[in-house]
Amino acid sequence: MPGDRTNLPRLALHVPEPQFRPGDAVDFAGVEIPAAGAARRPDTAEAAGEFRDLAYTLVRVLDENGRATGPWDPKLSPETLRRMLRSMALTRAFDERMFRAQRQGKTSFYMKCTGEEAVAIGAAFALDRDDMCFPSYRQQGLLIARDCPLVDMMNQIYSNTGDKLQGKQLPIMYSEKRFGFFSISGNLTTQYPQAVGWAMASAAQADTRIAATWCGEGSTAEGDFHSALTFATVYRAPVIFNVVNNQWAISSFSGFAGAEATTFAARAVGYGMAGLRVDGNDILAVYAATAWAAERARTNQGPTLIEHFTYRVEGHSTSDDPSQYRSAGEPTAWPLGDPIQRLKDHLIGMGEWDEERHAAMDRELAEQVRAAQKAAEGNGILGHGLHQPLDTLFDGVFEEMPWHLREQRQMMLDEETASGRPWDRK
Repeated sequence: MPGDRTNLPRLALHVPEPQFRPGDAVDFAGVEIPAAGAARRPDTAEAAGEFRDLAYTLVRVLDENGRATGPWDPKLSPETLRRMLRSMALTRAFDERMFRAQRQGKTSFYMKCTGEEAVAIGAAFALDRDDMCFPSYRQQGLLIARDCPLVDMMNQIYSNTGDKLQGKQLPIMYSEKRFGFFSISGNLTTQYPQAVGWAMASAAQADTRIAATWCGEGSTAEGDFHSALTFATVYRAPVIFNVVNNQWAISSFSGFAGAEATTFAARAVGYGMAGLRVDGNDILAVYAATAWAAERARTNQGPTLIEHFTYRVEGHSTSDDPSQYRSAGEPTAWPLGDPIQRLKDHLIGMGEWDEERHAAMDRELAEQVRAAQKAAEGNGILGHGLHQPLDTLFDGVFEEMPWHLREQRQMMLDEETASGRPWDRK
């Protein structure tokens, strides 16, 4: 028996609790936001151990007045800034129309990235077009910024006759080799070790292409995350790890993934890896951090982990009701603002944009998305039955179909014919 411990307090289990629940007033005054331009920008060849502080602060370029400041300012041309603004606005317009399509029963599922557009668009502009992206399910902006046809994306969402994936993926789980966009998986963070493997192969072949991958803050608790970071560090794989800390993993807040103890960028410190914590609603900061990490990867300095500090404005998906677990006031109270508005204000402040042109752009993009939807729906929608020949169910698994699958496919077709009720293919 242990000795007498009556003088010791009883052990207690800590269960993380979000700051605000439904009905609570929201006050984000406790969120520390360093001044824009305050974080130093180390040389890309500097050893990771020399700038650990950047994993605990916040790299910011745009200040509260929309001005770009500090050493991370990428000093992009006005034309590039307008293209970035257009890509973010197009992504949001696409999201809005596809969200409505789901509510109309035209597809089963959709996920918006409202408020997080800068994370994908900023990275897409900083990476080379032939760099390989291993995204999670809220980086549709990568495809849009790389000019993937909206009709092709919608065909996949509708699982129709134009769907190149033959209806075999959930809506929004795109796969686009043409645009360096690896197949999205519903299993969280599987793309992390895949990205490291691809990057290691690129390095082994003396290529010049690098990999970038994304996950949410909640899935940093997955084993795949840590396996990937170990391999990337050991082999100095040319890969950029992006952790999108949008505060909520479905209905679980970031505290369950460790946010109460430290930052997610600090995960890099334990691996001896470069780590940056970035204002995810500041597209100039996202661009600058990604460009810095890309240069580091291309010059054999190893991987970088970037935490994008942002907020998920909408529900996790169309299957989610965030009013059941968080205060309705959170999205509008988030202190880092809206990424589209911030870039718009920056351009207006430079004299390179105005409200009239912005309104005209929004109208043009809304029409572009509407026209794409009309074209995609001409190929069918999810609710109108099977759009692919039934025997294609077995395609795409093996390069050459083995005998037992050929037998199973024939049995299925024979049973379909014998039933007298062929699958609905309208």
